[in-house]
Amino acid sequence: MVYISNAQDASKLVAAKGGGEADDDAAAVVLDLWQQPKIPAPFVWPRADVALPASSPPTGELDVPVVDLAAALRDAAGMRRAVAQVAAACTSHGFFQVSGHGVPPSLARAALDGAAGFFRLPPAAKQRARRAPGTVTGYTAAHADRFVSNLPWKETLSFGHSHANAASNNSSVADYFSTLGDDFKHLGEVYQEYCEAMEEVTKAIMAVLGESLGVGGGYYREFFEDSSSIMRCNYYPPCPEPERTLGTGPHCDPSALTVLLQDGDVDGLQVLVAGAWRPVRPLPGAFVVNIGDTFMALTNGRYKSCLHRAVVHQEQERRSLAFFLCPREDRVVRPPAGAGERRLYPDFTWADFMRFTQRQYRADTRTLDAFARWLRPPACSGAAPAAGPPTTATQAATV
Repeated sequence: MVYISNAQDASKLVAAKGGGEADDDAAAVVLDLWQQPKIPAPFVWPRADVALPASSPPTGELDVPVVDLAAALRDAAGMRRAVAQVAAACTSHGFFQVSGHGVPPSLARAALDGAAGFFRLPPAAKQRARRAPGTVTGYTAAHADRFVSNLPWKETLSFGHSHANAASNNSSVADYFSTLGDDFKHLGEVYQEYCEAMEEVTKAIMAVLGESLGVGGGYYREFFEDSSSIMRCNYYPPCPEPERTLGTGPHCDPSALTVLLQDGDVDGLQVLVAGAWRPVRPLPGAFVVNIGDTFMALTNGRYKSCLHRAVVHQEQERRSLAFFLCPREDRVVRPPAGAGERRLYPDFTWADFMRFTQRQYRADTRTLDAFARWLRPPACSGAAPAAGPPTTATQAATV
């Protein structure tokens, strides 16, 4: 798959539809494709990515523990149970769910409904939030601004959230939505509140993770105290040929932690465990949490990021909200002292890693290893390496 960073190749989507000219309305072309009886070639994924292994039972759900965060923070017995649950999950597949998180159901519902309302807008209205090439903020349909093959059957709206203590906190989620016009003001208020709630949820999760790794409840909470995170709203339309495409391809998240809210009982998230894709069913009132590459590096590989994907359905649409916890952009990512005699990954900053995944490499199960090679440090000795200037996206290797 070849990585691109702009919409110039959107003409291939137009050609797949049967003519036209690529321009700033390329997203509208993709939206038209949602209505076609057959999916066009750019949306067709390799069979190895979409097929279920023959040995995989179709109803074999992944058994993920449900961690009660309120109990973990309330007393030692609750914390011991939570520590055991996340340690077992994070050393195997890296997924668990959390309850007792304190997020009001009304806020979660408002955030999901806000996403539904946004994605129902006409294409021209959504284009007001169009994502700029090489960035993570804004709206995109099928990631057609970045890729020309293996396109995901989805639309997304992404925006940043800086922790209240972040030195670079010059703008807020509400400020971002205000730039889109007065019609988006209420949506900005909802997502400002939701992201602040997610900030508190991730603090509690990091306390449990720190205890489970033996560094104490405050270690990772302090590391992410001035975080610069990313919020993403996902919409997966009904698909005429769901067996030939994916809503999101197989990948590991580059971020430190992902907190996912799934809408209703429509499943879509699947995790690769022991060679089989296993669904993670939405649990009412709970969030699904998974470890990302950045946290795997912070633990020197003790806790695993895991390959996962999103499938689509022929009749049902699906929505989800993903909050990606990320460090401050210039913070050096390295494991605590004593995390292992041999360093598996070099020091890096989140800014460099994010730039790599946005301009150099399409995230998959080998992202962190590919990034370590790209940095080309002399040795994993603990000194922060000097990353060379990024090459252009069109020079990136096919992976």
